Amino acid sequence: MASKLRESDASVTAAPPLYGRVREILEAARSNIARTVNTSQVLANWLIGREIIEEEQAGMHRAGYGARLLLDLSERLGRDYGRGYSVDNLEAFRQFYLAYPRLISETVPRNSAFPAISETLSRKSGEPDCAVPWQTGALNPNLSWSHYRCLLRVNRQTARDFYEVEATSNAWTVRELTRQIGSLLFDRLAKSRDKKGLMRLAIQGQEIAQPIDALKDPVVLEFLDLPTSPRLVESKLEQALIDNLQTFLLELGKGFAFVSRQERITLEGDHFYIDLVFYHTVLKCFVLIDLKVGKLTHADLGQIQFYVNFYDRERRSEGDNPTLGLILCPDKNDAVVRYTLGEQQERNIFTSRYQLHLPTIEELESELRRELRFLAPEQTGANPKGGLKPVKKPTKTRDEA
Repeated sequence: MASKLRESDASVTAAPPLYGRVREILEAARSNIARTVNTSQVLANWLIGREIIEEEQAGMHRAGYGARLLLDLSERLGRDYGRGYSVDNLEAFRQFYLAYPRLISETVPRNSAFPAISETLSRKSGEPDCAVPWQTGALNPNLSWSHYRCLLRVNRQTARDFYEVEATSNAWTVRELTRQIGSLLFDRLAKSRDKKGLMRLAIQGQEIAQPIDALKDPVVLEFLDLPTSPRLVESKLEQALIDNLQTFLLELGKGFAFVSRQERITLEGDHFYIDLVFYHTVLKCFVLIDLKVGKLTHADLGQIQFYVNFYDRERRSEGDNPTLGLILCPDKNDAVVRYTLGEQQERNIFTSRYQLHLPTIEELESELRRELRFLAPEQTGANPKGGLKPVKKPTKTRDEA
């Protein structure tokens, strides 16, 4: 009887691991099916775009041929296959082929049947045993047609490559990708990099080797849905950030982990409070964030220095790198920051403006020109601190979104 009970107990204890393994199999199968369907749709849309381009080139000598071609094709496909083949969608397929001419590494003949997905992938399908690494512009099974449709809104090749890399490495949803493009993440990260830094950003995505690499200026907080108002108080801003912590972490970028809010420091009976404390898992250090709703003052800089010094002496553990301090403010005087912090400005104390709305290209250009004013003339090229030559104003007000 006892042995039967032990056998019964063993079967009960063995059931959860078996269920877990079976569940993993089913979830993997569902994921693979969904990914295969998405990749098939992407591939079909690309091939349709290629057919449209080939047909247009063949009939280019005929005026208005391209417009009539799309209209006729849309009507016939609509009758046979239903919705999804409007003129706008067909034009998107056409633009998709033009923007990603090397989506398929092997040249698929026009007269061939629909190619198998395994034959069209550029040997990169998410598995770790791939011999040839995936490169931007090649078919990516982790990106759906909705992802590619979003990427098509980015006109500049380097920026599009950057978003493609980041969407893949961070597993961004379409919604997250849309927000990052709308907030001009590439421009915010690229504005203080030289030409080589820009190319690395486009090819490898965001790499964090030093504190400045992990920080953005400006920080875009449009998701808080707070109006720009002189009546905004720091407590309300802080609460809004906590209520939207997941999105705030996405805006801060990779590596940030939330630790605490309003952390109290007590020294000889006096109490002080740090607004937000994070830990950066890549830089291996604490990041203290102080929120301001008014223009930055030298007293604010002294306060964050105090917090950083205290944390380094009292809270920093073995293996932690020096603590970083970041002040988020709507406005600042860069000369005050420079003279107050000196070399510490580049080492562990930083200031970033925050915006409660999505920025425009003009705003970022103005920000870049403001930074360049503080660089020596000989540094306005590819200087070692990452300055850029002034850029010409683009013909369009926005390259993206």
